[in-house]
Amino acid sequence: MNAPATTDLPVAVVGAGPVGLAAAAHLIERGIEPLVLEAGPVAGTAVREWAHVRLFSPWAEVIDPAAEKLLAPTGWVRPDDAAYPSGGDWAERYLQPLADVLGDRVRYGTTVTGVARAGRDRVVDSGRGEQPFTVHLVTAAGTEERITVRAVVDASGTWTTPGPLGGDGLPALGERTAADRISYRVPDLKDPGVRPRYAGRRTAVVGSGASAFTALATLADLAKEESGTHALWVLRRGIGGSTFGGGEADQLPARGALGLAAKAAVDGGYASALTGFRTAAVEREDDGRLVLVSDDGRRTEPVDEVVVLTGFRPDLSFLAELRLGLDERLQAPAALAPLIDPNVHSCGTVYPHGAGELSHPEQDVYLVGMKSYGRAPTFLAMTGYEQTRSIAAALAGDTAAAERVELTLPETGVCGGAGLFDEPEAVAEAGAAGGCCGAGATLRIGAPGADAGTSGGC
Repeated sequence: MNAPATTDLPVAVVGAGPVGLAAAAHLIERGIEPLVLEAGPVAGTAVREWAHVRLFSPWAEVIDPAAEKLLAPTGWVRPDDAAYPSGGDWAERYLQPLADVLGDRVRYGTTVTGVARAGRDRVVDSGRGEQPFTVHLVTAAGTEERITVRAVVDASGTWTTPGPLGGDGLPALGERTAADRISYRVPDLKDPGVRPRYAGRRTAVVGSGASAFTALATLADLAKEESGTHALWVLRRGIGGSTFGGGEADQLPARGALGLAAKAAVDGGYASALTGFRTAAVEREDDGRLVLVSDDGRRTEPVDEVVVLTGFRPDLSFLAELRLGLDERLQAPAALAPLIDPNVHSCGTVYPHGAGELSHPEQDVYLVGMKSYGRAPTFLAMTGYEQTRSIAAALAGDTAAAERVELTLPETGVCGGAGLFDEPEAVAEAGAAGGCCGAGATLRIGAPGADAGTSGGC
């Protein structure tokens, strides 16, 4: 329990995205004052950066119930539950109105640079649990501030830290110097300022999730209009039964359709696949084009552009003075990691989890939303909403509600683990055997892939 001296303090929520704003709504429902700290100038700043991408979940699954209760008295009109919003729709029609209701509980242009126990660095034990937290901030004007809070809910996401091109998790040699031709986002090919960069040109798409599917499908559409447009799909593993997702077996039809669209791009000749290719270096030709070189010495044909969609990872730098219990592989909370490990799982529903699985040795600190999944590419917005409901209950002292499960998520139709890089047969056999999605299986993991742009999803 919190010491009485701290209970009147607000709870800091880092990030005014979908999960951060949901956290604020659930805290208010519990009578706890939130203070949302958003680095950007508006709500959903990161979401707006992929405004052109359509979510694969309908409105019914991306609106938090506690948030809707705050919005209802304002005359807010709930969008059609069956319709699929774009990132821009989500930000404008839901996130910004919700932030507006929260009013001055949301501070924009505020970057969190550090979090610690008041007067205690990471090493000090004495009196640690009785101290509130200090949060160090930098405003848009460059002013430094420090505030005191009772708890910290980090919903800052992973958008600002995309995975690199290099197959070993580090930037490939030459990747940084080739930055003028490398992008880490799904390109908006309807933008007249972006389209010429890819029209009539050869683009390497590196990645195997829903973001890569989306990029391949949009490049295929461009190829139908602009001759000479072609995509080279670079995969670190082979092509097997689960490569293109769950297809028609996915309980989120739009998510399944992404994989089918990527398959159609390959089958139609608009994209060619290069498998088992782990990039080690990027070399520049005399004409400026790039050649990718694998760790086994293979080389691609020259490409004009590279779109790297290899997932995202959490920025833990501003939490360095806190005692976090993180899995050594995924950088997710230790109790959650086994339930979402893509080395083992890639199908079914997310195993129910909340404050218990998200707790750390440092009491009253929680990573939520995409950040809670670390490097696992399996997140759904509904998962984040349930996380924040449970955490708000825990902070209010309602243990029973915190432990209660109030979430059921759709299956993906994809079975088996991640498979082996160079043995596509192993992946195919896992799918054929039913994997963890066979009849009567206990489904314990979230959907692989994501709404493009979030690498994890909705």
